[in-house]
Amino acid sequence: MTSVMQSHLHKDRILILDFGSQYTQLIARRVRELGVYCELWAYDHTVEEIAEFSPSGIILSGGPNSMTDETPPRTPSGLFDMGLPVLGICYGMQCMTGMLGGEVETSNEREYGYAKVDVFNDGDGKGVLELGELEVWMSHGDRVSTLPDGFEIVGRSRNAPLAAIADTKRHFYGLQFHPEVTHTQHGDKVFGRFVLDVCGCAADWNAGNIIDASISSVREQVGNDHVILGLSGGVDSSVVAAMLHKAIGEQLTCIFVDNGLLRLNEGDQVMEAFAEHMGVKVIRVNAENRFLLALAGVSDPERKRKIIGGVFVEIFEEESRKIKDAKWLAQGTIYPDVIESAASRIGKAEIIKSHHNVGGLPDGMELKLLEPLRELFKDEVRKIGVELGLPEKMVYRHPFPGPGLGVRILGEVKKEYADVLREADAIFMEELYANDWYQKTSQAFAVFLPVKSVGVVGDQRAYEWVVSLRAVETIDFMTATWAHIPYEILGHISNRIINEVRGISRVVYDISGKPPATIEWE
Repeated sequence: MTSVMQSHLHKDRILILDFGSQYTQLIARRVRELGVYCELWAYDHTVEEIAEFSPSGIILSGGPNSMTDETPPRTPSGLFDMGLPVLGICYGMQCMTGMLGGEVETSNEREYGYAKVDVFNDGDGKGVLELGELEVWMSHGDRVSTLPDGFEIVGRSRNAPLAAIADTKRHFYGLQFHPEVTHTQHGDKVFGRFVLDVCGCAADWNAGNIIDASISSVREQVGNDHVILGLSGGVDSSVVAAMLHKAIGEQLTCIFVDNGLLRLNEGDQVMEAFAEHMGVKVIRVNAENRFLLALAGVSDPERKRKIIGGVFVEIFEEESRKIKDAKWLAQGTIYPDVIESAASRIGKAEIIKSHHNVGGLPDGMELKLLEPLRELFKDEVRKIGVELGLPEKMVYRHPFPGPGLGVRILGEVKKEYADVLREADAIFMEELYANDWYQKTSQAFAVFLPVKSVGVVGDQRAYEWVVSLRAVETIDFMTATWAHIPYEILGHISNRIINEVRGISRVVYDISGKPPATIEWE
């Protein structure tokens, strides 16, 4: 089960067993932020597989099930006999309790949202919580009613008398609340005490080590073969290009597909950054007409994603046949892509969206897949990019969807719409930079709405398109609030777009949070 990258890293690691919580990714991010490698697996792996991974500790996530169900999800038999520290969160705590002989009951009073936990026992300093009152985020209907043998009560809330429990001799800890979400006070300290102090992990998962391990891994996989990379100009593929260029040099050929759905002047910027400044071999394929033809008449966002991904793969196949010794197709897949796009083994996680670089390659494709960032979160990818010498403005720019403007144009995609949208979006970005708001927002972009609105341009009546501006602030992209950009800045942006972009008569600003809205419109 050990990954190719991990075979080059003799370091401590944490295993997270997922019971289907919407917050499980956040647990992994919190551990990685401590400088410790971790992986996220479905809960039903065997003890033998876990032993092969050789974790320093195990975290059990929350989940939507109940231990009072007839056949609730459980950890593999023997997990608690492996001699490893275990931290159970929410359902993970209840599962651990039930499997070790304690009892869980459905509470008459549920706890959702903010709560206060009184921590009155820190296990003589060997626990994961510090003494005192802690503001936390709860999300549960069940609660532990009877402790397993060896456990003590560590903390209580108004509706959960056993809100935190511990067996410090065996290093088993249970928390009814979610320390991984930003709403919980000092959640980072909770993970730090468990991962660094209890499990004894060394904080040596950093950009330099990741690069060294990735380069060794790539060289081992590829050998003397040639690699093709689909270079989009986005953060992920740009970092892959820089990494592979350092690892295998002339064995890399990048194929940059201009699909007509990129941002303003992005194609020229990509060629300048990589081909001219870094000396990377880049082939530019101008395929705007091909993509637009394939998308004609298609309005469903998921279908658009799949069509765009399919045409990308077709072009890569065609180009690969022209390159001698091409055996590998490299992609900028990152860990959240893998998690979001794959149906969970536990049958609870829904497929949120399709990514054109996840899910393998079509039957009969001659290239093998190379994904050197597949185990990394976005913040780790950015740090690696800076370490590899990429410009910070490129590395730290806002996320851009794989299908590009294809999913920021609502409804059918047409060249007219794409041209209007990219000009409006460029003005929006320019003004955010000029007013020091680009770095204050986590993601900002313009959306083309396929509706027309009456306006007055000069002294003439106009009946033209509408664009919406979207800007959000978020830490983890699981939740987001709309950015409170000052009215005078928004007004100036609106005036510029209407005056400078022919075909737009109205600009609106999206003030929806996530939830209930998503960040992207599609």
